[in-house]
Amino acid sequence: MIAFRHFALRRGSRLLLSDIDLVIQSGWRLGVVGRNGCGKSSLFAALQGQLEADSGELDMPAKLRLASVAQETPALPDPAIEYVMGGDVELSMALRDELDAQARGDTEAMARAHHRIEELHGYDARARAGRLLHGLGFSSDTHERAVREFSGGWRVRLNLARALMAPSELLLLDEPTNHLDLDAVLWLEEWLRRYQGTLLVISHDREFLDGVITHTLHLNEGRAKLYAGNYSAFEQQRAEQLRLQQIAHEREQFERAHLQSFIDRFKAKASKAKQAQSRMKRLEKMAGTEAVRAERPFRFQFAVPDRLPDSMLQLEDVAAGYPGEAGQPPATILHNVRFRLEAGERIGLLGPNGAGKSTLVKTLVGELAPLGGERKAHKDLKIGYFAQHTVESLQEGASPFDHLQDKAPGVAAQVLRDFLGGWNFAGDRAFESVDGFSGGERARLALALIAWDKPNLLLLDEPTNHLDLDMREALADALADFDGALVLVSHDRHLLGMVCDSFWRVADGKAESFDGDLDDYARWLRARGNAPKKNAESVVAPIESAADRRRAAAAQRENEKATRQRVKKIETRMAIIDQDLTAIEQKLADPETYNGSTAELMKLGQRQTELRKEKETLEAEWLELYELLEA
Repeated sequence: MIAFRHFALRRGSRLLLSDIDLVIQSGWRLGVVGRNGCGKSSLFAALQGQLEADSGELDMPAKLRLASVAQETPALPDPAIEYVMGGDVELSMALRDELDAQARGDTEAMARAHHRIEELHGYDARARAGRLLHGLGFSSDTHERAVREFSGGWRVRLNLARALMAPSELLLLDEPTNHLDLDAVLWLEEWLRRYQGTLLVISHDREFLDGVITHTLHLNEGRAKLYAGNYSAFEQQRAEQLRLQQIAHEREQFERAHLQSFIDRFKAKASKAKQAQSRMKRLEKMAGTEAVRAERPFRFQFAVPDRLPDSMLQLEDVAAGYPGEAGQPPATILHNVRFRLEAGERIGLLGPNGAGKSTLVKTLVGELAPLGGERKAHKDLKIGYFAQHTVESLQEGASPFDHLQDKAPGVAAQVLRDFLGGWNFAGDRAFESVDGFSGGERARLALALIAWDKPNLLLLDEPTNHLDLDMREALADALADFDGALVLVSHDRHLLGMVCDSFWRVADGKAESFDGDLDDYARWLRARGNAPKKNAESVVAPIESAADRRRAAAAQRENEKATRQRVKKIETRMAIIDQDLTAIEQKLADPETYNGSTAELMKLGQRQTELRKEKETLEAEWLELYELLEA
């Protein structure tokens, strides 16, 4: 259990959090949400001991094992899999002790090291690290590559794998889905649902939060409020609370006006003076419920294209890939691509990491010439292209105004400033250097520069990296209203679902229309991952007699009957567990619960953890038995 008591946190002269009273129970998966700058990352820093409380207390269990993702990755010569295994510090020390003992020939020390490695499940550590790397998109041939050979985005994934490798009771993840593709996000979501410790995660991906968290902590204006449920449940509860708060405020304002009217009319009359005094005291004691201040959502739009041709872009039997270097043959990634894009079409590209989604987008843009086949573009086609490197390509030292003026020389300064204001670069902000901008502000500027050109086709490759929830909602609204055509690659399922009418799957060297939605794609991924491997040697079944077949059929029926009975018992028990968990969550969501004894609160948390573990075990058994029955 982690407890904040009258906790306050300051960064420099700015008070981020004030008078926080909060208890986080063991086993909770907590999403920490709030606008940029509200103190989410600072709260993580306090939990890691990197930031001292301004006042109050932060109580954490002694010897709590904490894991988090490192911000930097040194350019090491170590193989990637060894770097990930290093996340388990105790195991690394035990392995080092074993090597030292071997070098000294100390058999007693070697025996102690062997015993310690066995206790830490160290002999399957390489396999566990390999599974983490595979889940995060690293192909098996990259596991032995040196860390320094990977690009920045892949090094972020290595740090994430290293954090997941570390045995922990508390796991802190700050924007873990940045730099991941959709496949890796889905894998991470499944992994975190099975995590046995306490999880605190900051994320701007609402679908990811909905799939992972059990509770939501909302930071707003220095306060922290806990909600039971995932992000969607939090939004519903908060909207209802704000509605009730506004009703209470309006009712109170009406009563205030009524009391003040009586006081003004009768305070000078002796016969009514006592009643007027009574009402004045009542007025002074009124709580003063605040009015709900509507948060003005950020909105922008892409201008209507000047021309919108019907048949915009076409690939005919295209081989897409990269030309060979220094006499090497070209590397073909996709074969026989037939892709036709009409006005108003909205296509989402899905596919495993490294399958060629970005390659296809670059071929559509014209950045990569087809290695075979033909790319046909309408003469009025105007492409707006956002690539994963677009944000990094902004000119250092230049302002938003400078960037836009380079695109539009001769356009009046006020016109440029008005346009930038519509993208939230108003006033002096338009003349500030991008050097001091956050990743989200840089991405917003890159989108603004694309919008200025009035494209009739948007090709967007992971545009939501660095964008907060408000900006993602604004982007989804703008793309939904865009009159032109759209091709989108994104790991944000909410954005894909909001703006795409159809999907194409890029996999196994092919790009083809996918008949299904994102849930169907997730099922396809799981089926692909679980597909049985073909054995090189065929197994010849023995010849059975009729009597043998009857006995086998009878035994199978008995097994099925026993299996169905067990399935029914599991379902009954899980229904009871769900009822108990709902009752516990309602108690934990009630502020009055925290006014009682700490022992009772801990008992509730422990019972909740026990029930969840039992449910996870039963669910795994139920799934195995159900698949057996289906087979």
